[in-house]
Amino acid sequence: MKKLVYLSTILLMASCTQKLSYPETKKEAVTDDYFGTSVDDPYRWLENDTSAETEAWVEAQNKVTFDYLKKLPNRDKISSQLTDLLNYERLGTPFKKSGKYFFFKNDGLQNQNVLFMADSLQGDAVVLLDPNVLSDDGTVALAGVEISDDAKYLVYSIARSGSDWNEVFVKDIETGAMLDDHLMWVKFSGLSWYDGGVFYSRYDEPEAGSELSKSNEYQKVYYHKIGTSQHDDVLVKEDQEHPKRMFGAGVTDDKRFLLLSSSEGTSGNALFVKDLLRPQSDFVPVMISYEYDFNVVDNLGNQLYVLTNYKAPRYRLIKVDFTKPAEENWVDILPEGENVLESVSFNGGEIVAQYMKDAHNVVEVYAIDGKLDYELPLPGIGSVGGFSGKKEEAEAFFSYTSFNTPGEIYHYDFQTRELSLYFRPEVAFNPDDFVVEQQFCESKDGTRVPMFLVHKKDLVLDGNNPTLLYGYGGFNISLTPSYSSTRMAFLENGGVLAVANLRGGGEYGEDWHKAGTKLNKQNVFDDCIAAAEYLIESNYTKPAKLALMGGSNGGLLVGAVVNQRPDLFQVALPAVGVMDMLRYQYFTIGWAWAGDYGRSDDSKEMFEYLYGYSPYHNIAKGGKYPAVLVTTADHDDRVVPAHSFKYAARLQEYNVGDLPTLIRIDTKAGHGAGKPTTKIIEEYTDVWAFTFYHLGMNL
Repeated sequence: MKKLVYLSTILLMASCTQKLSYPETKKEAVTDDYFGTSVDDPYRWLENDTSAETEAWVEAQNKVTFDYLKKLPNRDKISSQLTDLLNYERLGTPFKKSGKYFFFKNDGLQNQNVLFMADSLQGDAVVLLDPNVLSDDGTVALAGVEISDDAKYLVYSIARSGSDWNEVFVKDIETGAMLDDHLMWVKFSGLSWYDGGVFYSRYDEPEAGSELSKSNEYQKVYYHKIGTSQHDDVLVKEDQEHPKRMFGAGVTDDKRFLLLSSSEGTSGNALFVKDLLRPQSDFVPVMISYEYDFNVVDNLGNQLYVLTNYKAPRYRLIKVDFTKPAEENWVDILPEGENVLESVSFNGGEIVAQYMKDAHNVVEVYAIDGKLDYELPLPGIGSVGGFSGKKEEAEAFFSYTSFNTPGEIYHYDFQTRELSLYFRPEVAFNPDDFVVEQQFCESKDGTRVPMFLVHKKDLVLDGNNPTLLYGYGGFNISLTPSYSSTRMAFLENGGVLAVANLRGGGEYGEDWHKAGTKLNKQNVFDDCIAAAEYLIESNYTKPAKLALMGGSNGGLLVGAVVNQRPDLFQVALPAVGVMDMLRYQYFTIGWAWAGDYGRSDDSKEMFEYLYGYSPYHNIAKGGKYPAVLVTTADHDDRVVPAHSFKYAARLQEYNVGDLPTLIRIDTKAGHGAGKPTTKIIEEYTDVWAFTFYHLGMNL
């Protein structure tokens, strides 16, 4: 019997290591001229995501991929373990409106979180909205909620199949009745309640068939009165001369001011303010430049408190008098300090400042005049979410998480200064079995790059540990400690998780961000390579045991780094990545990323720089690559799947190594937000089966 089991295992392993026969991908003679340089793009036809040819290609690729994945060992064990790890009660941070408490909860394996309401913290909670009943497969997700000031109406937006497009609906909270209100073509928008209605942002209806790929232009802000048709909504702001400007509108808590933010990319915004006590008055400009961030935190009468990185790369809090908003009248409340001022809120009559120190959070409480009162103690090295509360109320909630700590909810009383644990999840592993530490490696140019390392306490530094290096490095996004049930499956099976805080992120402020953008983008890849080399040199792992993972801009990171140093990794996992750096700007919201990337039509210098690292264009013909599993989805209208399609096609054509290069294309899924629990388990069963097998991990 043992011999039969052994023989079947050998046959299974042989079937997984044999040279794969990939679908033949048609090539066309497509050439572009960039400043005198001809660039071939033979897979351009794959950009047409709705064509019959592309659909047939997707089907053929998925057949090869899933046929391979289903033969991998331990799939059932991985799926069962993921199910157990995800099956725990989760609670969102409660918030209050008109004396009532609202919060999200998931019993464990529900596809989507459910919105609850309660009259008190001790009272029974009732379901206000269960998005799980909106679709049979859990692919309709809540994208945003807004409660009216009197807690009479719930205004909520949904996203279908992971798309960025939203639809808005209205529910009467007291009766439970759905109103006829239905807002369409809402995208990249908040919902802000004012005087019986909401401000929101939308685009014109796109042509049929172009919804998931057409460039998003001419965003507008509207005001919708509850109980009326969308056709009757009032246009608040548009700009026909600048089609790529985006607009967002919000109202201060006291309903005194309408805040209009205008942006031309993913960072920096102009800010305009309107006095709602004078409806016929014009917007007053606070900042007309698009280079810096200006976010109104709150107001006290005419005084606007604004968080900005203007003349402060690590951010500061300033006070702007609405009646005299010129820069010479601004007052520093919290000047720029050594650490990054990540967020600010007004709670209990004080200012709560959340700082980022070496990529983890520190919370300090200040008087309204900016004088430090005290530091709020936190459970450890982790990340804080919140604070939810009002400036006039002593009560507030915040969340805390770390790599081995699922989201805990804390209640804080600013009057008594009493901090109490409100909710702690019960999980299917022992958090005390794991160590969370921070190390620093030196990048190519000598820059000190931080990296979190998570592993079991009994780890032996013998160079044989399966290790997952995760990175992002862009758009001022910081990778602070966070819990992931899917990554815990890797850790529970003896893996080491390394999260590198690469340049391009916001971990050390705007200077750190800019050091990884445009003509500095190679710094990001160098930082990642340095992190991988550090893990190997420090005997955590070796190339045969090292995997690299990243999504979106992190997918670009994986593609570029693996092209430059394929020898460092055994497995590469680029998810929903930006892979064609010469054409990304032509699809959906891609043009907004130019502030980080630059564009191939900006200048000869910029083209050559992008062309020099673009993942799709730098796959070496005859190169030998790690085992690559590309993941994308058919409804991803953030980073269109054509990026992954073209990259995978060329990688399959050029790679002469023995390891597989596969692409997994999900259906009824998008860039990642709102993905149902069932799809998460399915996807990570495949991802970990692929990774565990090629890293030689035994369950």
